[in-house]
Amino acid sequence: MKKQGVNPYLPSWEYVPDGEPYIFGDRVYVYGSHDRFRGYAYCLNDYVCWSAPVEDLSDWRYEGVIYKKTEDPANRDGEMCLYAPDVTQGYDGRYYLYYALDELPVMSVAVCDTPAGEYHFYGYVHYEDGTRLGEKKGDLMQFDPGVLCEDGKVYLYSGFCSKKTRNSPYSQVIVLKEDMVTVAETPRFLIPSRHDAEGTGFEENPFFEASSIRKIGEKYYFVYSSVYGCSLCYAVSDSPVEGFTYGGVIVSNNDTGIDSYKPAEQPMFYGGNNHGSIICIEGQWYVFYHRHTDGTNYSRQGCIEPIEIASNGSIGQVEMTSCGPNNGPLRGEGTYPAYIACNLFCETVEPFTGSPGEWMDARFPKITQEGKDGDEEEGYITNMKSGATAGFKYFDCQGVNRISIVARGRGLKGDLEVMTAWDGEVVGRIEVRASNEWKAYEAAMQIPDGVQALYFRYRGEKAVSLKSFTLYTDLFTGK
Repeated sequence: MKKQGVNPYLPSWEYVPDGEPYIFGDRVYVYGSHDRFRGYAYCLNDYVCWSAPVEDLSDWRYEGVIYKKTEDPANRDGEMCLYAPDVTQGYDGRYYLYYALDELPVMSVAVCDTPAGEYHFYGYVHYEDGTRLGEKKGDLMQFDPGVLCEDGKVYLYSGFCSKKTRNSPYSQVIVLKEDMVTVAETPRFLIPSRHDAEGTGFEENPFFEASSIRKIGEKYYFVYSSVYGCSLCYAVSDSPVEGFTYGGVIVSNNDTGIDSYKPAEQPMFYGGNNHGSIICIEGQWYVFYHRHTDGTNYSRQGCIEPIEIASNGSIGQVEMTSCGPNNGPLRGEGTYPAYIACNLFCETVEPFTGSPGEWMDARFPKITQEGKDGDEEEGYITNMKSGATAGFKYFDCQGVNRISIVARGRGLKGDLEVMTAWDGEVVGRIEVRASNEWKAYEAAMQIPDGVQALYFRYRGEKAVSLKSFTLYTDLFTGK
């Protein structure tokens, strides 16, 4: 790898959630919606694409804007948003992008000759008589497509069912013809929503949104978000159109459900909706998902974690980490940006983000950046009041004997306590003082050798912002 892989895997100023990864040729391409920094709603920007060599998930390349929201004939004025898409290679060798606009019940399709070229509008998914899917009496609203081409058929997965709505069933699969847009078979119910889950095996995590489909061997894996939002789950079947049984949670974007390093129901990040999928890259399986930043639902960033598929086909839940794309711990030496924190919390427990202007702005720490949307400004953590903690996992520590940080804050006076567990003993303290500019501070301390997590907890007056930290293995200089 050219460099170490970290989460989020794209630059800290890029906001591409709902990631659908695919390998075309020798590169991994990620398609997703496109949030705006400090946006007031989901998915405000045009679709972009990023890709990386299959052998290096640290080396992501910007492929540019691949589809503008004004390309859709129903959205020439650009007033509607492009919600989460999916891409598949059609039987003619071209690449088809499926998506829904936020104010319409139909599914749109765009096409391109290359995976990350300029896509152009192709048509709407429709019945033989030309009626668009989603507008016929009894149709369900089309939302969050997942697409699979196999044996001359196109399988389109779609659905949405919130905790409040009673539209049931609301997860479905639609078989299309080879032309990629014409409905070939009547839409079928797939997995149950909250209102239909009793006695199905999906009671723990019924369907909400975020349909994604993958074939592994002879099994079909349906990845989706449950009604609890933060959980990305899966179901398995021998058929692409029926018989799916609940599998479990793959990842949660606030780490609820994980009990390996803390109580299972304790949130360790400010989560929200989740959307992504799984892929095998160079023999290793990964889950792509997203986290929430800036104290809002509307500025989400993609993350990656390695997963294991057991011999019986099951997938265990994995932790959120700072090192997922690295497929192993980060080096216990050198400088790391604070925005790669995978745990962020304070003494007031809250599992979810808010909306702009709500409680997140005042009481809770958050990952943010300077400038406006599109400015290539490196992210940082802000508003760490006394008791707030930022956690980073994992590092291969060998002889770490001092740590420096870069921080700032008006009226600041306190210490950043360093720990190797969220509730562990303090192994060192770094004194910080008031500064309106970023300033470096350091202290000597001994980090135990081995693979370690690092937690920084602020104790003091006002609030500190944290830009980066550096791990050293040389002697403390006192400077």
